[in-house]
Amino acid sequence: MQIKRAAVIGSGVMGSGIAAHFANAGIPVVLLDIPAKEGDDRSAIAKGAIQRLLKTDPAPFMHPKNAKLVTPGNLEDDLALLADVDWIVEAIVENPAVKADLYRRIDPVRKAGSVVSSNTSTIPLGVLVEGQSDAFKRDFLITHFFNPPRYMRLLEIVGGEATRPDALAAVADVGDRALGKGVVRCKDTPGFIANRIGVYWIQTAINAAVDLGLTVEEADAIVGRPMGIPKTGVFGLVDLVGLDLMPHIAKSLLATLPENDPYRAAFREHPVITRMIAEGYTGRKGKGGFYRLNREGGGKVKEAIDLSTGAYRRSDKPKLESVSAAGRDLRALADFPDRTGQYARRVLAHTLAYAASLVPEIADSIVAVDEGMRLGYNWKQGPFELIDRLGTAWFADLCRSEGIPVPPLVEQAAGRPFYRVEDGRLQHLTTAGLYDTVVRPDGVLLLSDIKRASKPVWKNGSASLWDIGDGVLCVEFTGKMNALDGDVMAAYGKAMKLIGDGPNNNKGGDWKALVIHNESDNFSVGANLGLALFALNVGLWPQIEELVEGGQRAYRALKYAPFPVVSAPSGMALGGGCEILLHSDHVQAHAETYVGLVEVGVGLIPGWGGCTEMLARHAANPRTPKGPMPPVAGAFETISLAKVAKSAAEAKDLLYLRASDGITMNRDRLLADAKAKALELAAHYTPPEKVTYTLPGPNGRAALELFLEGFALQGKATPHDMVVCGKLAEILTGGPKADVTQPVTEDQMLALERKAFMELVRTEGTIDRVEHMLTTGKPLRN
Repeated sequence: MQIKRAAVIGSGVMGSGIAAHFANAGIPVVLLDIPAKEGDDRSAIAKGAIQRLLKTDPAPFMHPKNAKLVTPGNLEDDLALLADVDWIVEAIVENPAVKADLYRRIDPVRKAGSVVSSNTSTIPLGVLVEGQSDAFKRDFLITHFFNPPRYMRLLEIVGGEATRPDALAAVADVGDRALGKGVVRCKDTPGFIANRIGVYWIQTAINAAVDLGLTVEEADAIVGRPMGIPKTGVFGLVDLVGLDLMPHIAKSLLATLPENDPYRAAFREHPVITRMIAEGYTGRKGKGGFYRLNREGGGKVKEAIDLSTGAYRRSDKPKLESVSAAGRDLRALADFPDRTGQYARRVLAHTLAYAASLVPEIADSIVAVDEGMRLGYNWKQGPFELIDRLGTAWFADLCRSEGIPVPPLVEQAAGRPFYRVEDGRLQHLTTAGLYDTVVRPDGVLLLSDIKRASKPVWKNGSASLWDIGDGVLCVEFTGKMNALDGDVMAAYGKAMKLIGDGPNNNKGGDWKALVIHNESDNFSVGANLGLALFALNVGLWPQIEELVEGGQRAYRALKYAPFPVVSAPSGMALGGGCEILLHSDHVQAHAETYVGLVEVGVGLIPGWGGCTEMLARHAANPRTPKGPMPPVAGAFETISLAKVAKSAAEAKDLLYLRASDGITMNRDRLLADAKAKALELAAHYTPPEKVTYTLPGPNGRAALELFLEGFALQGKATPHDMVVCGKLAEILTGGPKADVTQPVTEDQMLALERKAFMELVRTEGTIDRVEHMLTTGKPLRN
């Protein structure tokens, strides 16, 4: 079956967020709620939810225009709209009786064979379908989205005894390809996978922090990055989801969990937390939570609560000897002989043992459990991957030392890892004690799998080249935060030589196309500022100029190569990371790609052709008015304001991406989509024609500087902004000798970029900005 239209019933935070994400996928969706009791518009509740979505930050819509795909209505007047949809998602109050009544109302009006699912994570599927028709039971399943639905990748799917296999398959396919989710099949058990483990982990971590007398900052510093968990840690995470939500989840679990489940022994109500909820300290959505921002001296000061007294105090970043000494060695952290090491031991032992004890109760394989925690709670590694970091034998001893029964799965491992690589393939330990290959869904190509099965074609300190099959070579950035430097430019040069003219031009070569991609959190945040600052401080001006000119040469060589270049970014693509997209023949972007030329924030201008390419994009844009000045003004506004697109869809609006560039919703499918596009282009490839520019010269620059002066008078532009943007204006208008009657070449434009860049790096204001960014991670407004 195909799912072309959807409906969501319930326009609360989750329901409206799910509806928004259907729209992000291009799927028209009906959003229904109860009729409004006041006013003339009976659909006001659903309409109001759509308006809230448009104002929410972070934005549930990937582009505001997606809101047009959401049709609001109410459950009394508009049930007939369900006759045209293929998938109905119920996201109303967690009350079985209320849900049952709704199901009986929608069953007669829905399309025959349409799928109905509940977003519940607390009510068993068997309870939900009690008393419903046989046809309804065949079409019913649970689809548990995580909040916020746009950003959280996990989608847990649960089928019942009567659920049609093709209904499960259709929802899983749409969840994967269209909605971009990591779809995990779960068993019909309380909390499914992620919340079953996640809630126990949170409870354990809070209990241990209270018992050992740790501050919330200390606990988060241990449970956060050292364990591969977001820097929010545990207390920051509870603030994010809401303290008031935790008692409701606990109540549901306690009502449904087996009598001998360890969560029952771990559950504890802490007086400080109970009081916080009663007084409205429910986290970020309330007056604050374990952390809060308090106004002091005209500014805001971050405070943290004392877990013993309930009083707030100034929050300090803890410097823990255990974390510093252990580094990335998780076992060393747990072995550290102080209370912070004891805290790490207790949290790791209880949480990982609990997770290991639940297979095969909650899922058939450890792979599903690990994926559930990675995608649902943003853990870098799942529970079984963490046990492998510690060593299964060492972990068994840890359990014994903490008085915890060693899980049968850990006993069965008998010192073997839960994951291993055999003949280049990732394998996992099964419940039968044997290894089986981790199977990827059809159409998924991961660079990590390629790297397990092969060696790089070539590599240096900042980049590697990989053969991804079918005559396609891949450049992977490998430096810290994928920062760009001379080694990355060398990798581009090596790729050019290896591919050459390609096999289609009868000059040899095993490859015919290039893809630029990596699986890091961010594609690239731009040039290596630390290296640049060192060069600035010791006056290595020739080396800086060579880096700029070398980057320009490398990017232009790729732009005009005799083979197609396809970039496949995800996460942040900023500065030089954005510039490589601008020089590619095609960009296949993950939907959650954040693109921008942000160099002005560190007192610079895009120096690797970014100014030149953005000018060309605006000149070629059919929406740009005719004449030499409109393209200049458009590029100037985008670069001078350091505009960052907060999705791939928004990147098309800002012209960082072309209308023809592709968007992939599921990150795991990004490389396969990019490779397919590269092969398509390679079949009949012709390099782009070189362009020239008609630019206004000094008159145009004067107009832009007048615009800048207005910003300065409003306090929106600082003194150094005026210096930086003045240089930008000079580049985009063609320099002091430009004339609208004389075309300006790319070479001339790039020379202007280099000149401006080298002048700016010598200014005190730019050096201060670079130092401030490296020290604080924030731009300096000097």
